[in-house]
Amino acid sequence: MEIFRAGAGTVQVGDDGAVEQVVHPDGRRVLLDTDGPVHDSLHAWGKGFVITDRGSHRFDAPAMTRWRSTGIDLLYQFGDLELRVGRRFGDQWTETYELRNTASDPVDIGSLAISTPYRDVYTSSRESLTGAVHAHVWTGGADAWVWAVPMDGSGPGLGLQLKEGELWAYSIESREPGTSSNVRGHIYLHPTDHTRAPHAMGGQPRITLEPGASYRWTWQLAWYDDLRAFHADRDPVIDADRLALAAEVGETIELNTGPFTSNEPGLKYVDATNGNRSARIAVLFHEPLQLIAERRVRFILDNQRRPELADSRQYAFVPYDTDTGLTVLSGAWRDWSDARERIGMALLLQKVRARGWGDRAELDEALAGYEQFVRDHLLDADGTIQDDSIHQGHVRLYNFPWFARFLLGQGDRAGATRILDRYYELGGDHFLAFDLGPLLSELGLRDHLIRHAKTFIAYGDELPPHEVNYEQSMVAPLLELLVAAYRAAPDEIDGAELTRRLPWLTAFAADQPDVRLRHVPIRHWDGYWFGKLRLWGDVFPHYWSVLSAVVYAAWPRELVDADQAAWLDTAAEAILRSNLVSFAKDGSATCAFVYPSCVNGQPAHVADPLANDQDWALVYALS
Repeated sequence: MEIFRAGAGTVQVGDDGAVEQVVHPDGRRVLLDTDGPVHDSLHAWGKGFVITDRGSHRFDAPAMTRWRSTGIDLLYQFGDLELRVGRRFGDQWTETYELRNTASDPVDIGSLAISTPYRDVYTSSRESLTGAVHAHVWTGGADAWVWAVPMDGSGPGLGLQLKEGELWAYSIESREPGTSSNVRGHIYLHPTDHTRAPHAMGGQPRITLEPGASYRWTWQLAWYDDLRAFHADRDPVIDADRLALAAEVGETIELNTGPFTSNEPGLKYVDATNGNRSARIAVLFHEPLQLIAERRVRFILDNQRRPELADSRQYAFVPYDTDTGLTVLSGAWRDWSDARERIGMALLLQKVRARGWGDRAELDEALAGYEQFVRDHLLDADGTIQDDSIHQGHVRLYNFPWFARFLLGQGDRAGATRILDRYYELGGDHFLAFDLGPLLSELGLRDHLIRHAKTFIAYGDELPPHEVNYEQSMVAPLLELLVAAYRAAPDEIDGAELTRRLPWLTAFAADQPDVRLRHVPIRHWDGYWFGKLRLWGDVFPHYWSVLSAVVYAAWPRELVDADQAAWLDTAAEAILRSNLVSFAKDGSATCAFVYPSCVNGQPAHVADPLANDQDWALVYALS
């Protein structure tokens, strides 16, 4: 084992030549450790696999190792292929990979993958904030990059940029129920993943190696103070770092390659080349928000209720399988139930009605029926919200503000207040449910608001674990709460407490030039919990990303300078627009777009066929 300097940090290289660990200048580890729940030496940085038309292979132990004062050279041999790897360290860390065909016949490379096991884990909030990184990945061909930033948003971050060759996909391995939602998994970077997921990221290239020919790529890693400094050191084929990536149909998106427009809604890929290397970005043209919302409401009313039932449950909103055309029965799987997040559909109906859109009489009838369902099956006299119409006695605090918001929208202010009072009786001071800051402010429940905010200020970076140990949808509700408390009592809530925590939230996202990724925070489990395909892995965009947009839009502008304020405005709009990609022209929707090319070897980059809980994206877009 050898330790090499890499700028202000260090890289530990094992006896087999693979990278075992990267140490940040502040001492934190950037890669997964073998003493954790998921990592082992088989997934070490630089190991990987290849799938060809003449056989598939993983590579681990090199046939040749040559140590140098500034790095190491490796040779792997498998079948009729050899892979040469060179690692060099110093002010920067550079790696070159060259795959060569040693046979007398051509070889088709269907997938080629290198493990980059970033320490993107949620052990606890404190351990995440002080000892882990968010890995923001972009595999847009020649412009591919990865930005690994400490989870507390501090610098420097570790930027990987491609200097030679192209990367067109990334995949995820090691996602299991045993590690649940707290481990992102092993990230693999691919020059191509064509055999497993030919459609992914706009299409995967075919790589054919003629006899004696090789495919070569080089990436360089260095420390940068922030993402802007990292981008300043790049020379992209398509410069889309500061551009809007979404527009209404017929409008124009300005790219450095020229204006781009479409009269057809949907995701569009834009390809460019500098003559030697190619790159790609993804933009969205969407229909007007009113049309999207009204179509979605029409679909919900026609398809996502259960008229076959005899009681008020016929008015409840439930998931819908767009493959079969059937509503979904939840059984014991509570993320498919007739309550919980599905109340987002009722709130969407309220938002559409409030704007004077849709059929007012039909909306009134549907909402009155839903209110009866809530009172018959979910709401207890003391304000307790039951988990759903079947599972009684289980208290889930997330549900309380949502149903309080619904009753408030129905004109029952006393009922909404009773639910929130009960929330706090059940320990809500120590839990970060959504929408609490605005809701408490609207209902005039100042004592709850200030006490709750002070409780979480006292927690510091040791936030109580929720359904996940640490996540964006803990930090965003925390800041939403603190913003409301600061506005209500600036003499009691120090603005510095907000400022210190804002980077925790912004660190969850970067600015990849895909509308589904730009400014959208990482979330990597909802395809499993809410979808039909039960796929783990990164979901982009996930509708709870809108919680970040709410915080950015509401952020007290006296706490930031003009550049930061402009960034907050841009990011908020980008997040809200990106989520419109989840809604189809016929009014159907997807609860999760699982973004990686594959997860645990299963093809992904796919929209889950369940229309489930994604309507919160429209609720917030209409707020």
